[in-house]
Amino acid sequence: MIEREQIEMDVIFVGAGPANLAAALHLKNSIAEHDEKIDKGYLHGNKVGEIEIGIVEKGSYVGAHILSGAVMDPIAIRELMPDFLEQGCPVDTVVTEDAAWYLTKNRSITAPITPPPLKNKGKYILSLSKMCEWLGEKCEEAGINIFPEFPASEVLYDENDRVIGVRTGDKGIDKEGKPKGNFESGVDILAKITVLGEGSRGSLAKQLTTRLGLNHGKEAQVFSLGVKELWEVPEGNFPEGKVVHTLGFPSDTQTYGGGWIYGLKNNVVSIGYVTGLDYKDPNIDPHREFQKFKTHPNIAEILKGGKMLKYGAKTINAGGYYTMPRLYADGVLLVGDCASFLNGQRIKGIHTAMKSGMLAAETIILAFQHDDFTTETLRHFEEKVNLSWIYDELHPVRNFHGAFQKGRWSGLINSGLQFLTKGMAWGFMPKEHHVAGHERMQKLSELNGQNADRYENVKFDKEMIFDKVTDVFHAGVAHNEDQPSHLHILDPEICATTCAEEYGNPCQRFCPAAVYEMEFDARSKRQELKVNFSNCVHCKTCDVSDPYQIINWVTPEGGGGPDYKGM
Repeated sequence: MIEREQIEMDVIFVGAGPANLAAALHLKNSIAEHDEKIDKGYLHGNKVGEIEIGIVEKGSYVGAHILSGAVMDPIAIRELMPDFLEQGCPVDTVVTEDAAWYLTKNRSITAPITPPPLKNKGKYILSLSKMCEWLGEKCEEAGINIFPEFPASEVLYDENDRVIGVRTGDKGIDKEGKPKGNFESGVDILAKITVLGEGSRGSLAKQLTTRLGLNHGKEAQVFSLGVKELWEVPEGNFPEGKVVHTLGFPSDTQTYGGGWIYGLKNNVVSIGYVTGLDYKDPNIDPHREFQKFKTHPNIAEILKGGKMLKYGAKTINAGGYYTMPRLYADGVLLVGDCASFLNGQRIKGIHTAMKSGMLAAETIILAFQHDDFTTETLRHFEEKVNLSWIYDELHPVRNFHGAFQKGRWSGLINSGLQFLTKGMAWGFMPKEHHVAGHERMQKLSELNGQNADRYENVKFDKEMIFDKVTDVFHAGVAHNEDQPSHLHILDPEICATTCAEEYGNPCQRFCPAAVYEMEFDARSKRQELKVNFSNCVHCKTCDVSDPYQIINWVTPEGGGGPDYKGM
């Protein structure tokens, strides 16, 4: 049995994304303000005093694994730091122009009026990776401990299932699972309160919600996959500050999807495509959907003569209010994307993630005031969320993504009705508002050979259209290959037999990083699944979309993964 060092903290945050960074900074600042008010007699009660706050992050630095479009609504950061611009928040540019395009195969129809949820004028285009790196620096200046390259591998519980901290992953284990010369055991970080802010499909949040039943009575979480490239284009191809969102081509009418083009400084363009991972056709490949998107004449004209700089992909927890798990349990809170705080209609979650973190911080102060870290006090977090502008924003669009599970046209009609009635009316909603994506995937036998050639015209010229391996190179992915795979296949026999026959092994298509491939095995004389885990960009699509739910994504050795600096 491995003897593990124990580190005692008061609060530990898992994941250095916008939710947890905002939470930690707001907690540190608010404790000082709270105690000062008590000293001056403005408040009654107990002072909190100095507490130890830590953030563990699996990336090699804060921001390494952070990816978004990204256009930020500044409402939350203004609350956190009213002078955020003066303090150096690394915004790239201000949105000056909006447009919404409906794309057919060869044409583009510009909406005469940009739909209100897609209006972004005055908001900020930025690299979320850079912003989190900057917020991390602010946290360290405030005395908050940040531990990069320390992935949290499991939640620690006491005998009553109260969360008492996390265990970080072991380092220096070879691919056979044996300790190497540089072996270093993970540590147990014990805390009065643990905050999970791991992003979409967080591995610890997945464990926790299952063990404690936090999804009981909630609708199934649903996800989309955003695939993105940064391009440098010739001057004049696309103006700085312009934001375009698209609908239509290349998605079929039964598949949720849409694109974006954002104009950054220095003739750099952020371009990407979102595919709903509740699609029906197992032949769909979200990476190729994005590559096909770039073949549209309007998009190709923007990129003509340009150069692709960087690539990334991540899942988006798109279900919204009805799919939120219970946000608290004894000793633990859930914030940000792992708790479905994203607004799917606006395609925005940075501001809601940050606000959820700030409300968590205020709840934590309450817990320390009363020296009570159970649900008796932590339940107030959910109350705070429902009394904040998060509720005002997410509740009216609670049916948005579910409406699209009956197709594009009913989804658009429902979206319009919901916008006009604040979510009270809809015309063509399915009986179950949100069905888990893997449950909606059809078997090949149900398709009767349809759409098998849907990407026959997508040719990888490596100038504008790229294969997955080329894109992965541009994601800066690095894993030590002499370590156990962090992608656990729970039943490989299903992959070689049942899945091959029923779905044609869709993992080869839904993964945007060429991690999974079927290859002929001479010993078994059949196709077997090969897992190229070193390609993984940590998007979690496999954990979400496998029709048999036999792929379990766990954290790899600390520091491994993509490098999204500047993305």
